[in-house]
Amino acid sequence: MEPIVITAVLKAKAGHEKELEQALLAVLQPSREEEGCIQYDLHQSTDDPSVFVFYERWANEAALNAHIHSDHYGHYRQHAEELVETREVYRLRLATGHH
Repeated sequence: MEPIVITAVLKAKAGHEKELEQALLAVLQPSREEEGCIQYDLHQSTDDPSVFVFYERWANEAALNAHIHSDHYGHYRQHAEELVETREVYRLRLATGHH
């Protein structure tokens, strides 16, 4: 089974870019230490510094679900939500030409 790949694109509300960045950075290490986490990286757009992108790879569905229900993820979502203007989450698979 191939890993589950998630990208989450978040745009900070005007004037809250630094606050959101700090909230996002705080969730990196605890997420990386979770069982089944293969990769958990945060990127910032070079064109628009208010846009942040998480790139995540999880070993399986159980690992992803454990992450979503973890204390640190819940804390981050609760405290960062007011800083986020938009959020788009994509679950990805490798494009192979076969569906």
